[in-house]
Amino acid sequence: MTEKLIYLESVDLVEFFGVNNTKLEMIKTQFPKLKITARGDWIKVAGETNEVACFENKITLLLEYYHQYNVLKDSAIAEIVRDGRADVPENENDLILFGVNGRPVKARTENQRKLVKEFETNDLLFAVGPAGSGKTYTAIALAVRALKQRMVKRIILSRPAVEAGEKLGFLPGDMKEKIDPYLQPLYDALMDMIPSIKLKEYMENSTVQIAPLAFMRGRTLNNAFVILDEAQNTTSNQLKMFLTRMGDNAKFVVTGDVTQIDLPNPQNSGLVQAMRILKGIKGVSKVEFTVKDIVRHRLVQDIVEAYAKA
Repeated sequence: MTEKLIYLESVDLVEFFGVNNTKLEMIKTQFPKLKITARGDWIKVAGETNEVACFENKITLLLEYYHQYNVLKDSAIAEIVRDGRADVPENENDLILFGVNGRPVKARTENQRKLVKEFETNDLLFAVGPAGSGKTYTAIALAVRALKQRMVKRIILSRPAVEAGEKLGFLPGDMKEKIDPYLQPLYDALMDMIPSIKLKEYMENSTVQIAPLAFMRGRTLNNAFVILDEAQNTTSNQLKMFLTRMGDNAKFVVTGDVTQIDLPNPQNSGLVQAMRILKGIKGVSKVEFTVKDIVRHRLVQDIVEAYAKA
């Protein structure tokens, strides 16, 4: 008789075991000779040594499937337990990764696809264009994919906490309450791509960090995918400080919209100056998004064009 404890790391138990343990019961029926019990994040299995080893192997395969696709379908359970593999979702064109509930996250426009391609050969990317063009969302998708593929060890997302100066002292609440409203778009994108339980774990152990730009000073960011959003509202010194945080095996993406500069003097925008100063340096690339890349409500493109004409 052999007993084994198997830990289910970073798993949404309702998704993995099913409502009222329906998926767990499916697994149990395939191993009638084993005694299988689940307690929280652990599965305890007891039985003959070879049967326990087979069960552990199947659970490992189920975990791999779950972590890749963020979903565990009944059909996948049946195929993996029976055959040791499952038919994977089709590799759709322009797929970046599978998000929450197995939803495919894809590059949907020409310039989103260009950003994905430029990422492969450059360590510093500037993605500039109008609101709603998907520049930040695509960059975060690339970051999550890099983390899942172990290309980097952490994701760091930043933006100017308050336009033109980060004057947090005028806002009510503690530091987290002051900055969270400015970082909410980054949280929203992450929650589309990482299951809530796993995202909570990542944020608790600093695998995923979200912080205002002012908190970047003095750091060296190694083995990290770093995104600076709303960079048009940084000064030249702020953006230089940020870019010089780049350490070994780091990928930096800087996003912004140069038509929405909120600094007192738009000519002082660090984003505008950096793109001019760094032009032509090997390993640095710029992708310019246009109104044709806007993927929000159909009216957003018309609104942006109307304001541009005005």
